[in-house]
Parts: sequence; structure tokens; C-alpha cells
Amino acid sequence: MNRIKERLNTDKKVLSIYFTAGYPNLGDTVPIIHELEKSGVDMIEIGLPFSDPLADGPTIQESSTHALKNGMTTELLFEQLAGIRKTISIPLIIMGYFNPVLQYGVEEFCAKCQEIGIDGVILPDLPFDVYQEEYEAIFKKHGLGNTFLITPQTSEERIRKLDAASDGFIYMVSSASTTGAKSGFGEEQLNYFERIAALKLTNPQIVGFGISNAETFKAATANAKGAIIGSAFIKHLTQHGVSTIDKFVAGIR
Repeated sequence: MNRIKERLNTDKKVLSIYFTAGYPNLGDTVPIIHELEKSGVDMIEIGLPFSDPLADGPTIQESSTHALKNGMTTELLFEQLAGIRKTISIPLIIMGYFNPVLQYGVEEFCAKCQEIGIDGVILPDLPFDVYQEEYEAIFKKHGLGNTFLITPQTSEERIRKLDAASDGFIYMVSSASTTGAKSGFGEEQLNYFERIAALKLTNPQIVGFGISNAETFKAATANAKGAIIGSAFIKHLTQHGVSTIDKFVAGIR
């Protein structure tokens, strides 16, 4: 059983944290991962910064721009993560845009992920049909799970198609807007969470976009296996640095 499935195969709600590699400082990537695991986080999404992050809100966009200015690259991220499995046991997922993966070389990227011990990737702008036709065999060859996103506008037919092709979890985007912390969820979003839960999908769902505190984490996970926090955590890093990560995580659940 791979690390993602193992972590999902428990009774507790899963807390996944997203952060941008190379932010706030270029050398913060590995220290942040260590602090998150020590603080009890279940999974970590390592953001690969990109110059044109269209799906991201201002907080993640700014962190991505800053990380690129710091000098973060795909090659450097892999160098930083070399040997990470000697000290880290929880699932690690790289999230980003497909362009840097394509530039690096898809086969080379997947092979490097396997070598390092990366468990999966989330590439929101890689079309599902293109993935299946051109890249699925490469990902599977290197034991790399590809997580697919659904939104409130995704049809049931497509959701079931993505579910059948998944081998981990479904990333359930809470709204059609960009990423960013919200004060709470409206009735429409809560109905959406209930509707997806009623589909009884094969893969568990993890909710992303708009989770920032204990209240929104509880609301998001009432009908889902877990939730992802990104913008709120990056804001915390911006304001408080790496040393108080445990306080942020403790305030979520």
C-alpha cells in the first residue's frame, strides 16, 4: 500500500498543507516539511512555483513570484528533496503547472520523483484526456499517482470517469474561484459537499480552496475525508516564519 492510500485508510480526517517551495526563503523547503510532519500534518503538497499561476489567488501567486526571484527551480527543488525519505514518512505530493514538468521532461520528472520518494502530483492544467493518452503509462511506470480535480460545475459523468481513473483521492475544489482563504462556506458549497458524498465514489475526497481555520476545516470535512490548507498557511509563514508552524497546525484541529 502506498503512503497516500495508507494515510487515507484511517478513521481520522486528513489535514494536508500546501506551501510554495523556496518561500519565504530559498532554503526553507525542507525545514518546513520537517516542521509540518512534527506538528502532526497528514500530507504535504509542495508547490512548484510557476511564472503564470492562473488558478491561484494573490497569496499563492505572490509566494510563487517570490520563490522564483529567490532562485527556485525544478532542478533545485529535486536537489533540496534528495534524501528526504531518511527523515520524513508522510506522503509528499508535488503540485504545480504542467509547463515546468514538460520543460524538465515528463519521463525525467517522474523518474526523479520516484527516486526521491514523491508519492504523487497534482497538475490542474494537464487535461485528463491528454494525460490518459500520452502520460498515464509514464506516471504509472514510476509509481506516481496523478490527482484529478473536480468543481461544483463538474458533471456526474465526468466525476465518475475521473474516479475510475484515480488511485488515491479526488481533489474537490470548493468553488470555481481561485485559491484563497475564506471566512466560511455558503449553503451552495455545503450542498455541493453533500452531493458529492452521496455519489459514494471509490476514492475519498479531499476539499481544497477556502479552508483557513478550525471552523472551515470542520465544515469541509463533515462530508469528505480531509481538507487542504494553502493560502492561510502561506500567510502564516509570511508573518511568523517557520518557527511557529506547530501553533498554526494546532489551531486547525
